[in-house]
Formats: sequence, structure tokens, C-alpha cells
Amino acid sequence: MKLLFDQNISFRVVKVLQELFPEANHVNEYSLHSVSDRQIWNYAKENQFHIVTFDADFNDLVTLYGHPPKVIWLRLGNTSSQNIVKSFSSHIEGIKSFLTDENFKDLGCLVIER
Repeated sequence: MKLLFDQNISFRVVKVLQELFPEANHVNEYSLHSVSDRQIWNYAKENQFHIVTFDADFNDLVTLYGHPPKVIWLRLGNTSSQNIVKSFSSHIEGIKSFLTDENFKDLGCLVIER
């Protein structure tokens, strides 16, 4: 499962989560740290990534254009990198199902809240 973490999530989070998702990367890895959300969206679509973000704009894009890419929208508020990893890790089965299970094929955005 290829996950592309948006610029609003620390690259340190990605490094830890690569143990669970080896194909996870940060937008910085692809020089996408200062581009528009639409450019990140297009890159993810062209390269079979799913987007992980705090940014509501990606929910708007999936609503407007459909998927792929699918979006994992973290609505955790202002929190530490450690709490982001903890929350993401505690939802790992739901995330995997969202990305691979036929029962969720029509769902474009998974919201993870506190």
C-alpha cells in the first residue's frame, strides 16, 4: 500500500510508520513540499499512491473528482508526532480494509478522529 504523506505531517511520522507501511513516503521525497494540493493529487494518482493528510482540501478533491487516489484524513487537532503515530497505528486494520477491501471500493475518504 503506497501512502503519500502530505507536507503538514512530519517526515518523522512517516519514518516510524514505514515499519507498518513500507511503501509510505513523504511529499518531500518527491520535491512536492511546496506545490499545490492539486499537484500532489495528480502525482498520487499517476503513481498509485493514497494520500494521508490533515488538510480538508483533499476531501474536497476526492468528492469532486472521485478516486483514486483515496484519502486518509487525520482530524486529530494540534497534536504531537507521537500521538499521530499512535492514532494511525491503532487504526491499521481499518486503514488496510479501506484501501484494499472490495466492500469499501466506493469510499474515497477515510476520516480518523480522536
